[in-house]
Amino acid sequence: MLEAIFGSKNRERVLQFILANDEGYAKEIADFYGTSLDPIQKQLEKLELGGVLVSKNVGRTRLFMFNPRYAFLNELKALLEKARSYYSAEEIEKLTMRRKRPRRTKKPMVKSS
Repeated sequence: MLEAIFGSKNRERVLQFILANDEGYAKEIADFYGTSLDPIQKQLEKLELGGVLVSKNVGRTRLFMFNPRYAFLNELKALLEKARSYYSAEEIEKLTMRRKRPRRTKKPMVKSS
């Protein structure tokens, strides 16, 4: 939806993922969207160079998150949230309902209504 403004669908994807999850790393974002790793890495680097994102190393993984000092952070988040309101219900649920904790072996999947 914001591809025309951001110049890239992957840039919007990266920003939406980080907004929904507070942080993320390149492989995780690429796997989430089912896209290749290289364009996601390039967008993360560009956003970090522009001051929109900051990163930190956690072991061998480079985690990205919004830069709290970015001057237009509140406005950017508001724009991303507004764009998300026009996504399909499935896309919104996929973005916002993510499980990060590991599951117990052989635990049955229970879908809540």
